[in-house]
Amino acid sequence: MTTKENFSAGSQQRTSESLLKDIRRNTKRIFTSEQKVLIVMEGIRGEQSIAELCRKYGISDSTYYKWNKEFIEAGKARLDGDIVREATSDEVKELRQENIRLKEALADLVVRYDVVRPLQNPI
Repeated sequence: MTTKENFSAGSQQRTSESLLKDIRRNTKRIFTSEQKVLIVMEGIRGEQSIAELCRKYGISDSTYYKWNKEFIEAGKARLDGDIVREATSDEVKELRQENIRLKEALADLVVRYDVVRPLQNPI
C-alpha cells in the first residue's frame, strides 16, 4: 500500500468515526418524566447495578444521578408542603361545568347584543 493510499484510508476512517459521533450526538433520546421516574425507581430497587441500568436505557451515569437527585428533591419538597397540590378530579369536574355555564352565558349576551345593537343605531 502506498503512502497516498494509506493516508486516504486513514482519513476515510476518521471521517466515518466523526460521522458516527455526529449521528450519536444528534439522536439524543428525550425521556418523559414518567420514564425518568421508572428508571430512577428501578435503580433504587437495586436489582441491577447503576452501570447496567444506564447501559440498558442508553444514558450516562451522570444523567441517572441527576435524575435521581431531582426525584429525591421533588419528593422532599412535596412532603414539606412546598409544592401546591393540583386540583382533584372533583374540582376539575366542577371547573369544567362552570366553564360550560360561563360560555353559554357569554353566547346568550352576544346574541342579545347583536339583536339590540341594530335597533339602537338605525341606518
